[in-house]
Amino acid sequence: MDFELTDEQRMIRDMVREFAEREIAPHATAWDQESEFPAEVVRKLGELGLMGVPVPAEYGGAGADYVSYALVIEELSRADAATGVICSAHTSLVCDPLARFGTEEHKERFLKPLARGQALGCYSLSEPQSGTDAAALQCVAVKRDGGWVLNGRKVFVTNGLEADYTLVFVTHERGAGHRGVCAFIVEKGTEGFSIGSILHKLGIRASSTVELIFEDCFLSDDYLLGKPGDGFKIAMSALDGGRIGIAAQAVGIARAALEAACAYAKQRTSFGKLIAEHQAIQNMVADMATWVEAARLLTLEAAALCDRGKRYTEASAKAKLFASDMAMKATRLAVQIFGGYGYSVEYPVERYYRDAKITEIYEGTSEVMRLVIARDLLKT
Repeated sequence: MDFELTDEQRMIRDMVREFAEREIAPHATAWDQESEFPAEVVRKLGELGLMGVPVPAEYGGAGADYVSYALVIEELSRADAATGVICSAHTSLVCDPLARFGTEEHKERFLKPLARGQALGCYSLSEPQSGTDAAALQCVAVKRDGGWVLNGRKVFVTNGLEADYTLVFVTHERGAGHRGVCAFIVEKGTEGFSIGSILHKLGIRASSTVELIFEDCFLSDDYLLGKPGDGFKIAMSALDGGRIGIAAQAVGIARAALEAACAYAKQRTSFGKLIAEHQAIQNMVADMATWVEAARLLTLEAAALCDRGKRYTEASAKAKLFASDMAMKATRLAVQIFGGYGYSVEYPVERYYRDAKITEIYEGTSEVMRLVIARDLLKT
């Protein structure tokens, strides 16, 4: 296997790194403390072509590969995990399903402005009683002449407050399980569609997470993505790609923690010498560096399989499982290296620690990742 990045991949990575260090990192702490959505940065990401990295150029995207996309999310998340997930949820969970399953009309009407960064998307699958059990949806779509009427509530919707388009999954036949799931595109301002409560979170505070409410919300047939019953397949396909994005996010967070810990260790003294000279600290940073590199390789392997058109469900689950666990361990060690200062908002490692936790939960918990991997291996 060739582990070398192409010239184009390196160029994209370096461009995003420079942009993130200049435009994102200096503001990340303030955005976190104020729960402020980085609207201006998201607009600039669109102008740079970074809100639709793997989307074909004819539909407004950059036409790059999934490896490049993973590198973009890592670099954004190194500067600010919230910005990373804003881009990841928009790209993996909305743009990608539209590119894969949308009609030409869908791609012209919805995908192009999303991939160009002229509109923002969100993905709405979880409900109060069905998160991991994605086939047990209670939000329902009832067929009417010329369209569908949606009723129900959705929760934990990333980008939901600011999104122009929502990809929502509902059932058209309660009790039918995955066979009854449908996918719809819903525009902001549609009658009967509203935002409910806003979640106040432990981490990634600069990204919004909200409840969505559908009350007799009528959608014409042209808002249906795929056919009735295709929704579960579309949702799972989106999550396969989304897990690559979350793995890359976890790598970015852990890398930021490692870099901060190394810089601090080379400045802080104890017992008459730099703490970097203490073997205990050296052991910590050695472990962190090894974990980060291993997680990156798993993530890029999953992305490369996607680019080659190979099945990557198991690979993306492995990448997300390992990277999210690694990010929690690495950020914990970073806090430990900083000591009392690590527990203070004066330094960013406490933010990295808080941000890392969600990578073990969204787009499939670590427990679900283990089920996906085991079932693929055991074929159960």
